[in-house]
Amino acid sequence: MISSRANPTHRSATPTPLDPEPTEPLLPESQLLVAPVLAAIDVGTNSLHMVVVRINPRIPSFSIISREKATVRLGEYCDKTGALAPAAMERALEALDRFCRIAQGFQVQSIVAVATSAVREAPNGADFLKRIERALGLRVELISGQEEARRIYLGVLSAMEFHNRLHVVVDIGGGSTELILGDGQEPEFLRSVKVGAVRLTQAFLHTDPPTPAELQALRQHIRGMLEAPIEQIKRIFELRKQQGSLTLVGTSGTIETLAQLDARRRLGNPPSRMQGYEFSLEALRTYSKEFRALTIAERQKLPGLGEKRGEIILAGTMILEEVMSLLEIEQIQFCERALREGLIVDWMISQGLIEDRLRYHSSVRRRSILKLAEKYQVEIPYAERVAEFSLSLFDQTRGLLHRWGSRERTLLWAAAMLHNCGHFISHAAHHKHSYYLIRHGELLGFNEEEVELIANLARYHRKSPPKKKHDNFQHLTDERDRQIVMELSPLLRMACALDRRRLQAIQSLHCRFQLLEEAPRQMELILDPKHPNDDCALELWSLKAKKEVFEQQFKLEVIPKLSPQAERTLDPFGAAI
Repeated sequence: MISSRANPTHRSATPTPLDPEPTEPLLPESQLLVAPVLAAIDVGTNSLHMVVVRINPRIPSFSIISREKATVRLGEYCDKTGALAPAAMERALEALDRFCRIAQGFQVQSIVAVATSAVREAPNGADFLKRIERALGLRVELISGQEEARRIYLGVLSAMEFHNRLHVVVDIGGGSTELILGDGQEPEFLRSVKVGAVRLTQAFLHTDPPTPAELQALRQHIRGMLEAPIEQIKRIFELRKQQGSLTLVGTSGTIETLAQLDARRRLGNPPSRMQGYEFSLEALRTYSKEFRALTIAERQKLPGLGEKRGEIILAGTMILEEVMSLLEIEQIQFCERALREGLIVDWMISQGLIEDRLRYHSSVRRRSILKLAEKYQVEIPYAERVAEFSLSLFDQTRGLLHRWGSRERTLLWAAAMLHNCGHFISHAAHHKHSYYLIRHGELLGFNEEEVELIANLARYHRKSPPKKKHDNFQHLTDERDRQIVMELSPLLRMACALDRRRLQAIQSLHCRFQLLEEAPRQMELILDPKHPNDDCALELWSLKAKKEVFEQQFKLEVIPKLSPQAERTLDPFGAAI
């Protein structure tokens, strides 16, 4: 026999998904003595950007040693299908290959890369990311709009002090605009709105220069998309009763171009560093009016705009103009750091290098899961018990039935906490509703692949096991991801059965394996009742039905039984043979 034991009742709170090991491996102590070099790549709708930094783990801080940019217009979709165009993908691959070579020249320890709006929305976006990995060996994370906003916020905080006063951060990209409200601590508001400079130029501006009708339609669309989120920001600000007015911080290409244009006209030359440079809504309206009267070729000749930015600057300017008008803010301050630097900060947090004012970000996954659970009225004590049993089964079967690590353990915990959220819609088929709510729940701290995995794990906590014909299972295009769901969803099924009466009748579980030719062929699932006289008949009956999928997946027999009183006092490893 092989025996292993876990007692979740010794935990005073919900088990953290990062226990017993962190989601990402921490830097070895030897590497903390040197200054690691890291690269971060942002695969955006208009441009691809890379920043290479040297990290000082003692402070902790980082200094930028190289910046790279390639304007590839990935967001130039195929008109008929909405897919990424072959020419745009080729341009992006060439740029990424160049970025990787430059990063290698700096001997980077790691490259962190994310894709945003264009790839997120394209039907062939996931295939494109696989193509990048095959061609370059570069793994690019696909992140949600909410997650993009969170990491932009981290980047801004690495460059600015908010002094506990609420600031609005606006980042205008090619495909979307991110709006963030925060005071330097946890963000009060994160939103990604589908208004971007490339997207709106393609959708509304077909005449050169644009007609009054096109401009009116564009302005109405921008206002319609921005009104609701900006009203929410203003309500939060009013509730905080902060003295003075909101401060507006702008990041990324469109706003940087406008800041440089303003500096040229006001100062003669832009300063060597644009960090903290301010310009006014009045000046912005002047530039917007000027751009509207010019052809694309005329805009491209303006100092600092160039060929690519000249095409899209009008739409980007009109977005910023509406943001400032709706917020009733007269000045905007430019910040040089945004998403790419946010990726660096996020990496430093994952390595345990930042523990002070950004400490809350290290638990962003846990808090995001609990927030969604509360939103959909999940019975938290029951979900916590299911999560405890799921992780206990994961830990005790690891190395024998599966070989997944801390990342997959975290995803199983998240699925266990949210598996019943579909009851918010209806009891009937609630497992399918859970999939939908999780998939569209805008979980923070997870990339799109991880959200899809969590949703699928929750989907299969009952009824049918995973099948290739299921639409949600088909969304898992990576065979490894499908295997994760195949092997971990049976653990969640059995964990659900262990608190069938929602009375916490089972206080711990103990797995014992019978080996045959080095492989487990039988697993005794020994349950410790909370009360000695409780026969736990309903839990055992529920397990009988729930264990079938587990048995089929791992090709062994599961034998549930209650532990005798004497056995509960044994050394858990004393019975191992």
